[in-house]
Amino acid sequence: MVIIVVLINILISLILFYIAWQVWKLKHKLRIIAERLNSYERATHTVLYTAPENIYTGQQQIYNLRQKHQNLKLQIQQVRQILNLILLGRKIWQRYL
Repeated sequence: MVIIVVLINILISLILFYIAWQVWKLKHKLRIIAERLNSYERATHTVLYTAPENIYTGQQQIYNLRQKHQNLKLQIQQVRQILNLILLGRKIWQRYL
């Protein structure tokens, strides 16, 4: 009877040792995963921390470029009008000659 109890205790001990070993392996894997996730979080934080400022700067630059484009369009229109006036003056001048 004592032998059966001892064998059952040994069997229970082996099962519990196996479970403890599996838990230890799982803990090790979870630690590695947690370290990777922390690394990814730090990397994304570094990039995303400056994102709002970069977006705002980009918007300002786009606004400035649009303003310059409007000014250039106006200048081109004025140059065209001047050229048209010169051509018109030339035609009128040639008629009187």
